[in-house]
Amino acid sequence: MTDTPAPPADVAATFCATLVDEWVRLGVRHAVVAPGSRSTPMALALASRPELVLHVVHDERVAGFVALGLGLDGTPAVVLCTSGTAAANLHPAVVEAGLSEVPMLVVTADRPPELRDVGAPQTVDQTHLYGRSVRWFHDPGVPDPAARGSWRSLAARAMAAAPAGPVHLNLPFREPLLGTPGALPAPSSRRVAAEAPVGAEPTDLTDLPGGRVVVVAGAGAPRRDVELLDELVVSRGWPVLADPLSGLRSGPNRVSAFDPVLRSAAMAQRLRPDLVVRLGRPPASRVLSTWLAATGAPVVQVGGPGVIDPGHDVVACARLADLVTLPATRSPGWVESWTAADTVAERTIEEVLAAAPLSEPSVARLVAGHRPAGARLVVASSMPVRDLEWFGGPTAVAHANRGANGIDGVVSTALGIALGGSTVVALVGDVAALHDANALLALARRGADLRVVVVDNDGGGIFSFLPQAEALPPERFEQLFGTPHGTDVVALAAAHGLPARTVDTPAAFVAALAEPGPHLVRVATDRAANRALHAELERRVVAAVEAVLDR
Repeated sequence: MTDTPAPPADVAATFCATLVDEWVRLGVRHAVVAPGSRSTPMALALASRPELVLHVVHDERVAGFVALGLGLDGTPAVVLCTSGTAAANLHPAVVEAGLSEVPMLVVTADRPPELRDVGAPQTVDQTHLYGRSVRWFHDPGVPDPAARGSWRSLAARAMAAAPAGPVHLNLPFREPLLGTPGALPAPSSRRVAAEAPVGAEPTDLTDLPGGRVVVVAGAGAPRRDVELLDELVVSRGWPVLADPLSGLRSGPNRVSAFDPVLRSAAMAQRLRPDLVVRLGRPPASRVLSTWLAATGAPVVQVGGPGVIDPGHDVVACARLADLVTLPATRSPGWVESWTAADTVAERTIEEVLAAAPLSEPSVARLVAGHRPAGARLVVASSMPVRDLEWFGGPTAVAHANRGANGIDGVVSTALGIALGGSTVVALVGDVAALHDANALLALARRGADLRVVVVDNDGGGIFSFLPQAEALPPERFEQLFGTPHGTDVVALAAAHGLPARTVDTPAAFVAALAEPGPHLVRVATDRAANRALHAELERRVVAAVEAVLDR
């Protein structure tokens, strides 16, 4: 007598329950689910596990960035959506995760093969939908009981590939979609190992110049060996130009105001290095990148996601420990010149901002210095990341989605971090806030301590600093780049049930920042006045550091 085959819906339910069980066993703790029908078997499997924190997010674009934020702690979150354009809306977050090496388990439901290419609704080609942005793609086909022995290894292999970036599983399901899970395949004691990096001999850097070495640290800089870094820079007399995304702004020989300092042509000439050691990605500062390229100094790259060589000037890729092979010569007065200029620049910035009304640079500085203890800061990859880098001072530490440098998904990324249990401050411009406005959906009900700061200049403020602002007639510039929108972001937040208000003084801003979230704080600014303030800061800092140079 043979056993009666399980109904296809039960097979699908058992398949999904097996994948989820394996992911839970391997450490997954968060699942982000965008509502849909075709994804029902996987959604029910995720929702049935008490070990998982389930986050239902209405918009797939937001869901992807929430999963990215959750994955920043090193453990992938599952993000699930239905078939069709829902899957396409995950693409921006997958691209960012791929470039920034953030782990993510992307699960897209799909129509079965017989409904593809026949005009069936909500059906698009989802095979390799995210291209080279994912570390692994697999479509196992409609769940088949004959393949049940491979289900756990499928989940394990996806998990093994995820630490290096997003993984995409495309799972087709046939109707009916509601089934009952049966007995799961037994767990295996074996583990699928992630691909080990190819071993490399220590990089020999002895033929490179020593002496006037400058260390430039950005996102992706190796932080585990910070004690070794500090020992090196102290013993060799190297300045460290660290941006907020590096997490390395505090420590000996640190220089935080490198962008304002290098706007002095005389100081930029005096501080030309013989060698550049770059940790992680390049900072956002165009002044810094232009200066480094003009020096012609060779670049040693240490750490960071992927290949980082935008200037086509990297001569060696090394580990931090390899830097001990650099010549140990110390250039007299080298690091002292940097730190003296930095001290004067920071004091001047503080004086200028203290005498001016609440502004975009002062908001960045206040957020850096007054965010709640233990809070994490997320900034938009437009003016906020630059203002924080230039004017945030030595206490500025933040995350930004600088893999692709897009402004989309900033609030959603911050929400993902907050859902992981952190207090989070998101500093965004009005365009970035509106671009990600669906992150506010149901935010008031999530219990996340997310404090959204919107610097509102009614348009694309960053474009005011580009040549287009001078080259185009004002009306054409406003039409294409200034792009005023007239949206009331406070009213928008209130429509979602979020406390929101506009503040116009530093004291009121600091007080609002201290209040538990979720809430939104708006600071109104003027694009022309903001540009004038930046020019004044540049003029005053240049004069101050050149006065030091003349002593």
